[in-house]
Amino acid sequence: MIDLSSFKGQKFAVMGLGKSGLATARALVAGGAEVVAWDDGEAGRNAAVAAGLTVAPLSDLSGFEALILSPGIPHTYPEPHPVAAAAKEAGLPIIGDIELLSQAYRQAAFIGITGTNGKSTTTALIAHILAQDTAPMAVGGNLGTPVVELDGLGAGGRYVLELSSYQLELAPSLTCRVAVLLNFSPDHLDRHGGMQGYIGAKMRIFKSQRPSDVAVIGVDDEHSRFAFTVVADTHRQRVIAVSGQQALAGGVYVENGVLFDDMQDKDLRVMDMAEAPALPGSHNFQNAAAAYATCRVLGLDRAMIVAGLRSFPGLPHRQQRVAEVDGISFVNDSKATNPDAACRALACYEPIYWIAGGRAKEGASLEPMEPHLSRVTKAFLIGEAEEQFAGWLAQKGTPFERCGTLSRATEAAFTAARGDGKAGATILLSPACASWDQFRSFEHRGDEFTALARTLAEGKAA
Repeated sequence: MIDLSSFKGQKFAVMGLGKSGLATARALVAGGAEVVAWDDGEAGRNAAVAAGLTVAPLSDLSGFEALILSPGIPHTYPEPHPVAAAAKEAGLPIIGDIELLSQAYRQAAFIGITGTNGKSTTTALIAHILAQDTAPMAVGGNLGTPVVELDGLGAGGRYVLELSSYQLELAPSLTCRVAVLLNFSPDHLDRHGGMQGYIGAKMRIFKSQRPSDVAVIGVDDEHSRFAFTVVADTHRQRVIAVSGQQALAGGVYVENGVLFDDMQDKDLRVMDMAEAPALPGSHNFQNAAAAYATCRVLGLDRAMIVAGLRSFPGLPHRQQRVAEVDGISFVNDSKATNPDAACRALACYEPIYWIAGGRAKEGASLEPMEPHLSRVTKAFLIGEAEEQFAGWLAQKGTPFERCGTLSRATEAAFTAARGDGKAGATILLSPACASWDQFRSFEHRGDEFTALARTLAEGKAA
Protein backbone atom coordinates (compact mmCIF):
# COMPACT_ATOMS: atom_id res chain seq x y z
CA MET A 1 0.00 0.00 0.00
CA ILE A 2 1.26 3.51 -0.81
CA ASP A 3 2.00 5.89 2.05
CA LEU A 4 -0.54 8.72 2.24
CA SER A 5 0.81 10.22 5.46
CA SER A 6 1.33 13.48 3.56
CA PHE A 7 -2.45 13.92 3.99
CA LYS A 8 -2.34 13.36 7.76
CA GLY A 9 -4.88 15.49 9.61
CA GLN A 10 -6.90 16.32 6.51
CA LYS A 11 -10.52 15.30 6.12
CA PHE A 12 -11.81 13.56 3.00
CA ALA A 13 -15.19 12.42 1.77
CA VAL A 14 -15.08 9.15 -0.20
CA MET A 15 -18.07 8.41 -2.43
CA GLY A 16 -18.26 4.92 -3.96
CA LEU A 17 -16.91 1.92 -2.07
CA GLY A 18 -16.06 -0.60 -4.73
CA LYS A 19 -12.61 -2.12 -4.96
CA SER A 20 -10.70 1.13 -5.54
CA GLY A 21 -12.89 3.33 -3.33
CA LEU A 22 -12.61 1.04 -0.33
CA ALA A 23 -8.86 0.67 -0.80
CA THR A 24 -8.47 4.46 -1.08
CA ALA A 25 -10.44 5.10 2.10
CA ARG A 26 -8.37 2.55 4.02
CA ALA A 27 -5.07 3.98 2.72
CA LEU A 28 -6.05 7.50 3.76
CA VAL A 29 -6.99 6.36 7.26
CA ALA A 30 -3.72 4.43 7.53
CA GLY A 31 -1.93 7.66 6.60
CA GLY A 32 -3.61 9.59 9.40
CA ALA A 33 -6.37 11.31 7.43
CA GLU A 34 -9.97 11.53 8.61
CA VAL A 35 -12.41 9.81 6.22
CA VAL A 36 -16.18 9.74 5.95
CA ALA A 37 -17.29 7.20 3.37
CA TRP A 38 -20.55 6.41 1.60
CA ASP A 39 -21.92 4.15 -1.09
CA ASP A 40 -25.44 4.01 -2.49
CA GLY A 41 -25.31 0.21 -2.26
CA GLU A 42 -25.70 -1.65 1.02
CA ALA A 43 -22.92 -4.10 0.14
CA GLY A 44 -20.38 -1.29 -0.24
CA ARG A 45 -21.41 0.29 3.05
CA ASN A 46 -21.22 -3.05 4.86
CA ALA A 47 -17.72 -3.69 3.49
CA ALA A 48 -16.60 -0.28 4.74
CA VAL A 49 -18.06 -0.86 8.20
CA ALA A 50 -16.31 -4.24 8.33
CA ALA A 51 -13.05 -2.42 7.48
CA GLY A 52 -13.54 -0.10 10.45
CA LEU A 53 -14.33 3.00 8.38
CA THR A 54 -16.71 5.81 9.32
CA VAL A 55 -19.77 5.43 7.09
CA ALA A 56 -22.36 8.18 6.86
CA PRO A 57 -24.41 9.97 4.18
CA LEU A 58 -22.42 12.80 2.62
CA SER A 59 -25.17 15.35 3.07
CA ASP A 60 -22.92 18.02 4.61
CA LEU A 61 -19.55 18.54 2.87
CA SER A 62 -18.31 21.45 4.97
CA GLY A 63 -14.85 20.99 6.43
CA PHE A 64 -13.66 18.44 3.87
CA GLU A 65 -10.44 18.84 1.87
CA ALA A 66 -11.85 17.09 -1.20
CA LEU A 67 -14.42 14.62 -2.44
CA ILE A 68 -12.79 11.43 -3.66
CA LEU A 69 -15.17 10.00 -6.22
CA SER A 70 -15.24 6.52 -7.72
CA PRO A 71 -14.53 6.85 -11.48
CA GLY A 72 -17.77 5.01 -12.24
CA ILE A 73 -19.93 7.71 -10.62
CA PRO A 74 -20.91 10.58 -12.96
CA HIS A 75 -20.02 14.11 -11.96
CA THR A 76 -21.04 15.88 -15.18
CA TYR A 77 -22.95 13.86 -17.79
CA PRO A 78 -25.56 12.51 -18.21
CA GLU A 79 -26.24 14.21 -14.88
CA PRO A 80 -24.05 14.54 -11.81
CA HIS A 81 -24.57 12.33 -8.80
CA PRO A 82 -26.17 14.39 -6.00
CA VAL A 83 -23.01 14.21 -3.86
CA ALA A 84 -20.87 15.37 -6.80
CA ALA A 85 -23.33 18.18 -7.50
CA ALA A 86 -23.16 19.26 -3.86
CA ALA A 87 -19.35 19.24 -3.97
CA LYS A 88 -19.36 21.50 -7.04
CA GLU A 89 -21.83 23.83 -5.37
CA ALA A 90 -19.55 24.04 -2.33
CA GLY A 91 -16.42 24.57 -4.46
CA LEU A 92 -14.92 21.33 -3.17
CA PRO A 93 -12.32 19.64 -5.42
CA ILE A 94 -13.50 16.33 -6.90
CA ILE A 95 -10.58 13.94 -7.36
CA GLY A 96 -9.72 10.25 -7.58
CA ASP A 97 -7.10 7.83 -6.34
CA ILE A 98 -4.74 8.65 -9.24
CA GLU A 99 -4.58 12.23 -8.01
CA LEU A 100 -3.67 11.10 -4.49
CA LEU A 101 -0.86 8.93 -5.87
CA SER A 102 0.48 11.73 -8.05
CA GLN A 103 0.52 14.19 -5.15
CA ALA A 104 2.11 11.75 -2.71
CA TYR A 105 4.88 10.52 -5.05
CA ARG A 106 5.88 13.48 -7.18
CA GLN A 107 9.50 12.31 -7.40
CA ALA A 108 8.57 9.08 -9.21
CA ALA A 109 8.18 8.90 -13.00
CA PHE A 110 4.63 8.38 -14.21
CA ILE A 111 4.04 6.57 -17.50
CA GLY A 112 0.38 6.97 -18.43
CA ILE A 113 -1.40 5.06 -21.18
CA THR A 114 -4.85 5.92 -22.52
CA GLY A 115 -6.97 5.42 -25.64
CA THR A 116 -10.21 3.70 -26.52
CA ASN A 117 -8.64 0.37 -27.46
CA GLY A 118 -5.35 -1.33 -26.70
CA LYS A 119 -4.47 0.51 -23.49
CA SER A 120 -4.48 -2.61 -21.31
CA THR A 121 -2.25 -4.51 -23.72
CA THR A 122 0.11 -1.55 -24.12
CA THR A 123 0.28 -0.94 -20.38
CA ALA A 124 1.08 -4.60 -19.71
CA LEU A 125 3.58 -4.66 -22.58
CA ILE A 126 5.47 -1.59 -21.33
CA ALA A 127 5.55 -3.05 -17.83
CA HIS A 128 6.76 -6.40 -19.20
CA ILE A 129 9.65 -4.71 -21.00
CA LEU A 130 10.54 -2.40 -18.08
CA ALA A 131 10.61 -5.39 -15.71
CA GLN A 132 13.94 -6.33 -17.31
CA ASP A 133 15.46 -3.04 -16.14
CA THR A 134 16.81 -2.35 -12.65
CA ALA A 135 14.61 0.65 -11.84
CA PRO A 136 11.77 -0.07 -9.36
CA MET A 137 8.39 -0.28 -11.08
CA ALA A 138 4.70 -0.74 -10.26
CA VAL A 139 1.82 -1.24 -12.70
CA GLY A 140 -1.88 -0.66 -12.12
CA GLY A 141 -4.74 1.79 -12.49
CA ASN A 142 -7.58 0.86 -14.82
CA LEU A 143 -5.68 -2.38 -15.57
CA GLY A 144 -6.99 -3.90 -12.36
CA THR A 145 -4.86 -3.11 -9.29
CA PRO A 146 -6.02 0.04 -7.45
CA VAL A 147 -3.11 2.45 -7.34
CA VAL A 148 -3.24 2.86 -3.57
CA GLU A 149 -2.38 -0.85 -3.30
CA LEU A 150 0.87 -0.41 -5.25
CA ASP A 151 4.27 -0.12 -3.62
CA GLY A 152 5.48 3.36 -2.78
CA LEU A 153 8.25 4.42 -5.16
CA GLY A 154 10.63 7.32 -4.73
CA ALA A 155 12.97 9.06 -7.16
CA GLY A 156 14.00 6.63 -9.88
CA GLY A 157 10.81 4.59 -9.52
CA ARG A 158 8.30 4.20 -12.35
CA TYR A 159 4.52 3.95 -12.14
CA VAL A 160 3.03 2.43 -15.31
CA LEU A 161 -0.67 3.31 -15.27
CA GLU A 162 -3.55 2.47 -17.56
CA LEU A 163 -5.78 5.55 -17.41
CA SER A 164 -9.42 5.69 -18.42
CA SER A 165 -11.17 8.89 -19.44
CA TYR A 166 -13.02 8.78 -16.10
CA GLN A 167 -9.76 8.59 -14.14
CA LEU A 168 -8.10 11.38 -16.11
CA GLU A 169 -10.97 13.74 -15.30
CA LEU A 170 -10.27 13.14 -11.60
CA ALA A 171 -6.47 13.63 -11.72
CA PRO A 172 -5.92 17.34 -12.40
CA SER A 173 -2.26 17.52 -11.31
CA LEU A 174 -0.99 14.22 -12.76
CA THR A 175 2.21 14.85 -14.71
CA CYS A 176 3.34 12.01 -16.95
CA ARG A 177 7.01 11.62 -17.82
CA VAL A 178 5.68 9.72 -20.84
CA ALA A 179 2.02 10.09 -21.84
CA VAL A 180 0.73 7.60 -24.41
CA LEU A 181 -2.47 8.14 -26.42
CA LEU A 182 -3.25 5.22 -28.72
CA ASN A 183 -6.51 5.95 -30.53
CA PHE A 184 -10.07 7.25 -30.40
CA SER A 185 -13.38 5.63 -31.28
CA PRO A 186 -16.85 6.37 -29.85
CA ASP A 187 -17.10 5.10 -26.27
CA HIS A 188 -18.65 6.33 -23.02
CA LEU A 189 -20.28 9.18 -24.95
CA ASP A 190 -23.12 9.46 -22.45
CA ARG A 191 -20.60 10.16 -19.68
CA HIS A 192 -18.78 12.89 -21.61
CA GLY A 193 -21.61 14.66 -23.42
CA GLY A 194 -20.53 13.42 -26.85
CA MET A 195 -17.37 12.68 -28.81
CA GLN A 196 -15.69 16.03 -28.23
CA GLY A 197 -16.10 15.71 -24.49
CA TYR A 198 -14.68 12.20 -24.62
CA ILE A 199 -11.66 13.39 -26.63
CA GLY A 200 -11.17 16.28 -24.24
CA ALA A 201 -11.10 13.92 -21.26
CA LYS A 202 -8.46 11.71 -22.88
CA MET A 203 -6.36 14.73 -23.87
CA ARG A 204 -5.99 15.65 -20.20
CA ILE A 205 -3.12 13.16 -20.09
CA PHE A 206 -0.93 15.81 -21.77
CA LYS A 207 -2.16 18.81 -19.76
CA SER A 208 0.58 19.06 -17.13
CA GLN A 209 3.55 17.83 -19.15
CA ARG A 210 6.78 19.82 -19.09
CA PRO A 211 9.44 20.38 -21.77
CA SER A 212 11.40 17.40 -20.44
CA ASP A 213 8.37 15.09 -20.83
CA VAL A 214 7.28 13.11 -23.88
CA ALA A 215 3.95 12.50 -25.60
CA VAL A 216 3.62 9.31 -27.66
CA ILE A 217 0.58 9.48 -29.94
CA GLY A 218 -0.88 6.93 -32.34
CA VAL A 219 -1.86 8.39 -35.71
CA ASP A 220 -3.83 5.54 -37.26
CA ASP A 221 -7.24 7.19 -36.87
CA GLU A 222 -8.52 10.65 -37.76
CA HIS A 223 -9.16 11.89 -34.22
CA SER A 224 -5.72 10.81 -33.02
CA ARG A 225 -4.00 12.50 -35.96
CA PHE A 226 -5.79 15.69 -34.95
CA ALA A 227 -4.66 15.17 -31.34
CA PHE A 228 -1.07 14.77 -32.51
CA THR A 229 -1.27 18.08 -34.37
CA VAL A 230 -2.80 19.89 -31.39
CA VAL A 231 -0.18 18.60 -28.93
CA ALA A 232 2.75 19.16 -31.32
CA ASP A 233 1.62 22.73 -31.95
CA THR A 234 1.90 23.60 -28.26
CA HIS A 235 5.69 22.99 -28.38
CA ARG A 236 5.49 22.20 -24.66
CA GLN A 237 6.86 18.64 -24.74
CA ARG A 238 8.54 16.29 -27.19
CA VAL A 239 5.94 14.51 -29.35
CA ILE A 240 6.52 11.15 -31.06
CA ALA A 241 4.07 9.69 -33.57
CA VAL A 242 3.56 5.91 -33.76
CA SER A 243 1.74 3.77 -36.30
CA GLY A 244 0.99 0.14 -36.99
CA GLN A 245 0.32 0.82 -40.67
CA GLN A 246 2.50 3.50 -42.24
CA ALA A 247 6.01 4.96 -42.33
CA LEU A 248 6.50 8.06 -40.18
CA ALA A 249 9.35 10.53 -40.39
CA GLY A 250 10.73 10.96 -36.89
CA GLY A 251 8.44 8.33 -35.39
CA VAL A 252 8.17 4.61 -34.68
CA TYR A 253 6.12 2.45 -37.01
CA VAL A 254 5.41 -0.96 -38.48
CA GLU A 255 5.42 -1.33 -42.25
CA ASN A 256 4.87 -4.65 -43.99
CA GLY A 257 5.11 -6.41 -40.65
CA VAL A 258 8.49 -4.89 -39.69
CA LEU A 259 9.05 -2.50 -36.77
CA PHE A 260 11.13 0.58 -37.62
CA ASP A 261 12.65 3.29 -35.44
CA ASP A 262 13.00 6.69 -37.13
CA MET A 263 13.31 8.76 -33.96
CA GLN A 264 17.05 9.31 -34.41
CA ASP A 265 18.38 6.74 -36.85
CA LYS A 266 16.76 6.96 -40.27
CA ASP A 267 14.42 3.99 -40.81
CA LEU A 268 16.31 1.69 -38.47
CA ARG A 269 14.94 -1.84 -38.82
CA VAL A 270 14.20 -3.17 -35.33
CA MET A 271 12.44 -6.54 -35.75
CA ASP A 272 9.92 -8.59 -37.70
CA MET A 273 6.65 -8.56 -35.77
CA ALA A 274 6.14 -12.23 -36.65
CA GLU A 275 8.67 -12.79 -33.84
CA ALA A 276 6.08 -11.44 -31.35
CA PRO A 277 3.22 -13.98 -31.62
CA ALA A 278 1.12 -12.40 -28.85
CA LEU A 279 0.88 -9.13 -30.85
CA PRO A 280 -0.97 -9.96 -34.09
CA GLY A 281 -2.54 -7.38 -36.40
CA SER A 282 -1.95 -3.72 -37.18
CA HIS A 283 -3.60 -2.57 -33.93
CA ASN A 284 -1.09 -4.59 -31.91
CA PHE A 285 1.68 -3.36 -34.17
CA GLN A 286 0.77 0.17 -33.08
CA ASN A 287 0.72 -0.97 -29.44
CA ALA A 288 4.22 -2.41 -29.95
CA ALA A 289 5.43 0.80 -31.60
CA ALA A 290 4.10 2.85 -28.67
CA ALA A 291 5.76 0.54 -26.14
CA TYR A 292 9.04 0.65 -28.05
CA ALA A 293 9.02 4.47 -28.22
CA THR A 294 8.17 4.75 -24.53
CA CYS A 295 10.91 2.38 -23.40
CA ARG A 296 13.54 4.00 -25.63
CA VAL A 297 12.66 7.40 -24.17
CA LEU A 298 13.13 5.91 -20.70
CA GLY A 299 16.63 4.78 -21.64
CA LEU A 300 16.28 1.07 -22.37
CA ASP A 301 18.45 -0.33 -25.15
CA ARG A 302 16.94 -1.85 -28.27
CA ALA A 303 18.02 -5.40 -27.49
CA MET A 304 16.18 -5.34 -24.18
CA ILE A 305 13.02 -3.93 -25.78
CA VAL A 306 13.08 -6.48 -28.61
CA ALA A 307 13.49 -9.30 -26.08
CA GLY A 308 10.45 -7.99 -24.22
CA LEU A 309 8.34 -7.77 -27.37
CA ARG A 310 9.26 -11.32 -28.30
CA SER A 311 8.51 -12.78 -24.87
CA PHE A 312 5.29 -10.87 -24.11
CA PRO A 313 2.60 -13.47 -23.29
CA GLY A 314 -0.41 -11.30 -24.06
CA LEU A 315 -3.43 -10.61 -21.83
CA PRO A 316 -6.52 -12.69 -21.08
CA HIS A 317 -9.61 -11.79 -23.12
CA ARG A 318 -7.60 -9.94 -25.79
CA GLN A 319 -7.27 -12.27 -28.79
CA GLN A 320 -6.39 -15.05 -26.35
CA ARG A 321 -6.08 -18.45 -28.01
CA VAL A 322 -7.77 -20.72 -25.46
CA ALA A 323 -8.21 -24.06 -27.25
CA GLU A 324 -7.49 -25.83 -30.52
CA VAL A 325 -8.69 -29.11 -32.00
CA ASP A 326 -8.58 -30.51 -35.53
CA GLY A 327 -7.11 -27.27 -36.85
CA ILE A 328 -9.96 -25.19 -35.35
CA SER A 329 -8.84 -22.44 -32.96
CA PHE A 330 -10.97 -20.83 -30.26
CA VAL A 331 -9.99 -17.18 -29.68
CA ASN A 332 -11.31 -15.24 -26.68
CA ASP A 333 -11.52 -11.53 -27.51
CA SER A 334 -14.22 -10.70 -24.97
CA LYS A 335 -12.56 -7.35 -24.23
CA ALA A 336 -13.74 -6.15 -27.67
CA THR A 337 -16.76 -4.31 -26.28
CA ASN A 338 -17.26 -1.96 -29.25
CA PRO A 339 -17.16 -2.35 -33.05
CA ASP A 340 -13.77 -0.68 -33.48
CA ALA A 341 -12.21 -3.11 -31.05
CA ALA A 342 -13.83 -6.06 -32.84
CA CYS A 343 -12.40 -4.82 -36.14
CA ARG A 344 -8.93 -5.41 -34.81
CA ALA A 345 -9.60 -9.10 -34.26
CA LEU A 346 -11.66 -9.60 -37.40
CA ALA A 347 -8.69 -8.37 -39.45
CA CYS A 348 -6.39 -11.06 -38.04
CA TYR A 349 -8.09 -14.37 -38.91
CA GLU A 350 -9.74 -16.22 -41.81
CA PRO A 351 -12.06 -18.08 -42.08
CA ILE A 352 -13.95 -16.83 -39.02
CA TYR A 353 -16.94 -18.28 -37.22
CA TRP A 354 -17.85 -15.11 -35.37
CA ILE A 355 -19.69 -14.89 -32.04
CA ALA A 356 -21.07 -11.36 -31.69
CA GLY A 357 -23.61 -9.43 -29.67
CA GLY A 358 -24.40 -8.36 -26.14
CA ARG A 359 -25.41 -4.88 -25.00
CA ALA A 360 -24.63 -2.36 -27.75
CA LYS A 361 -22.65 0.76 -26.83
CA GLU A 362 -24.57 3.99 -27.28
CA GLY A 363 -23.65 5.75 -30.52
CA ALA A 364 -21.53 2.83 -31.80
CA SER A 365 -22.11 2.03 -35.49
CA LEU A 366 -21.59 -1.47 -36.86
CA GLU A 367 -20.36 -0.11 -40.19
CA PRO A 368 -16.63 -0.05 -39.33
CA MET A 369 -16.75 -3.86 -39.32
CA GLU A 370 -18.09 -4.17 -42.87
CA PRO A 371 -14.66 -4.36 -44.62
CA HIS A 372 -13.86 -7.47 -42.57
CA LEU A 373 -17.07 -9.41 -43.24
CA SER A 374 -15.47 -11.18 -46.20
CA ARG A 375 -13.43 -13.09 -43.63
CA VAL A 376 -16.57 -14.26 -41.79
CA THR A 377 -18.00 -17.58 -42.92
CA LYS A 378 -20.91 -17.28 -40.51
CA ALA A 379 -21.89 -15.19 -37.47
CA PHE A 380 -23.52 -16.56 -34.32
CA LEU A 381 -25.49 -13.91 -32.46
CA ILE A 382 -26.20 -13.46 -28.75
CA GLY A 383 -27.68 -11.01 -26.28
CA GLU A 384 -29.72 -7.83 -26.47
CA ALA A 385 -28.11 -6.72 -29.75
CA GLU A 386 -28.96 -9.97 -31.56
CA GLU A 387 -31.71 -8.40 -33.67
CA GLN A 388 -29.59 -5.35 -34.51
CA PHE A 389 -26.76 -7.57 -35.75
CA ALA A 390 -29.17 -9.83 -37.61
CA GLY A 391 -30.67 -6.92 -39.55
CA TRP A 392 -27.26 -5.48 -40.38
CA LEU A 393 -25.74 -8.81 -41.47
CA ALA A 394 -28.80 -9.60 -43.59
CA GLN A 395 -28.24 -6.32 -45.45
CA LYS A 396 -24.58 -7.22 -46.00
CA GLY A 397 -25.31 -10.76 -47.18
CA THR A 398 -23.32 -12.42 -44.37
CA PRO A 399 -24.77 -15.73 -43.10
CA PHE A 400 -25.81 -15.69 -39.45
CA GLU A 401 -27.66 -17.68 -36.83
CA ARG A 402 -29.62 -16.32 -33.86
CA CYS A 403 -28.36 -18.23 -30.83
CA GLY A 404 -29.38 -16.10 -27.85
CA THR A 405 -26.81 -17.42 -25.41
CA LEU A 406 -23.05 -17.80 -25.51
CA SER A 407 -23.32 -21.52 -24.81
CA ARG A 408 -25.55 -22.18 -27.82
CA ALA A 409 -23.45 -19.89 -30.02
CA THR A 410 -20.18 -21.60 -29.14
CA GLU A 411 -21.59 -25.07 -29.74
CA ALA A 412 -23.22 -23.99 -33.03
CA ALA A 413 -20.01 -22.34 -34.24
CA PHE A 414 -17.98 -25.46 -33.45
CA THR A 415 -20.47 -27.71 -35.22
CA ALA A 416 -20.41 -25.46 -38.28
CA ALA A 417 -16.61 -25.16 -38.37
CA ARG A 418 -16.18 -28.94 -38.10
CA GLY A 419 -18.82 -29.56 -40.76
CA ASP A 420 -17.29 -27.11 -43.23
CA GLY A 421 -13.81 -28.58 -42.78
CA LYS A 422 -12.06 -25.32 -43.71
CA ALA A 423 -8.35 -25.25 -42.94
CA GLY A 424 -7.26 -22.84 -40.20
CA ALA A 425 -10.79 -21.99 -39.05
CA THR A 426 -11.15 -19.69 -36.04
CA ILE A 427 -14.10 -19.54 -33.67
CA LEU A 428 -13.81 -15.92 -32.58
CA LEU A 429 -15.60 -14.38 -29.62
CA SER A 430 -15.22 -10.69 -30.43
CA PRO A 431 -18.65 -9.38 -29.44
CA ALA A 432 -18.42 -5.66 -30.37
CA CYS A 433 -20.75 -5.11 -27.40
CA ALA A 434 -20.67 -4.77 -23.65
CA SER A 435 -21.36 -7.87 -21.57
CA TRP A 436 -23.78 -6.59 -18.95
CA ASP A 437 -26.96 -8.01 -20.46
CA GLN A 438 -25.93 -11.59 -19.63
CA PHE A 439 -22.64 -11.41 -17.67
CA ARG A 440 -21.09 -9.58 -14.75
CA SER A 441 -18.19 -8.29 -16.86
CA PHE A 442 -16.26 -8.93 -20.06
CA GLU A 443 -13.96 -11.13 -17.96
CA HIS A 444 -16.90 -13.27 -16.86
CA ARG A 445 -18.02 -13.60 -20.49
CA GLY A 446 -14.51 -14.52 -21.62
CA ASP A 447 -14.10 -17.07 -18.85
CA GLU A 448 -17.39 -18.71 -19.81
CA PHE A 449 -16.30 -18.92 -23.45
CA THR A 450 -12.93 -20.35 -22.46
CA ALA A 451 -14.57 -23.06 -20.36
CA LEU A 452 -17.01 -23.90 -23.18
CA ALA A 453 -14.24 -24.00 -25.77
CA ARG A 454 -12.02 -26.27 -23.71
CA THR A 455 -14.90 -28.61 -22.92
CA LEU A 456 -15.77 -28.90 -26.60
CA ALA A 457 -12.16 -29.38 -27.64
CA GLU A 458 -11.50 -31.99 -24.95
CA GLY A 459 -14.69 -33.84 -25.83
CA LYS A 460 -13.73 -33.99 -29.50
CA ALA A 461 -10.15 -35.01 -28.68
CA ALA A 462 -11.44 -37.78 -26.44
